Amino acid sequence: MLHRLAADVFGSAAFAAIDAKSPRRARVHLHEALIFAGLSRDSETMYQVWNHLTLTSRQHENYAEAVAGSEVMKRSSTARRDSLYASLGHIRNASGLARLGRRSEALRALSDAERAFARSSDEKRPEWIKFFDASEMDALSSFIWSAMGDHGRAEYCLHRTLAAIPKGMARNRALYTAHLALAQARQGDLEPACATGRQAHALLLPTSGSRRTAHTLAATRKVIVASGSKSPEVVEWIEESSQWI
Repeated sequence: MLHRLAADVFGSAAFAAIDAKSPRRARVHLHEALIFAGLSRDSETMYQVWNHLTLTSRQHENYAEAVAGSEVMKRSSTARRDSLYASLGHIRNASGLARLGRRSEALRALSDAERAFARSSDEKRPEWIKFFDASEMDALSSFIWSAMGDHGRAEYCLHRTLAAIPKGMARNRALYTAHLALAQARQGDLEPACATGRQAHALLLPTSGSRRTAHTLAATRKVIVASGSKSPEVVEWIEESSQWI
């Protein structure tokens, strides 16, 4: 139990580093978490560590490593026992494959994730996995579609996410609103992207911020600036956003 607790503590520190866009610091914490998870001999604790490892690999843009980590997740005894864990492993796998340009494999992994999610039951699980609900499934799916260049499908998924996301998850609402702005900007829908980006920024402030959300807004601004649009609304937003990005 002590080893499991130590792994949880280091895992929480790693996730805080991931949220702060500090993958190197996250790696240090995860190295310790992996040691304690192994000592605990608890497959679910080990699964959680691998989940965080795939996220840090993605932030390092080491997508081959992210795919390898997600393969461990989806083949684990925890995933074999519980369809929700299987679904998360498959969708992490799809995300890495999409970023490697392996479209057909990514689509197959996404389909596997959706089927496993549909089979999952509403049972008691650890707190950390409770983030992975229907709204999060749509959000993670949106990242896969975006990586494959289908920004319209990504926008559709994000609208579903924001319609279903629990009220208490303010940081996630800010993050996914920012991703919606980015999806709109990538489709050339600049005025809606500006309006959505403004909403994301307003949501970001009361939650004390998230580097992931700020990073997404910065990416949105970069796309809008690169468009060269002279629309008064767009020009105004570019000037306004320069104060908070």
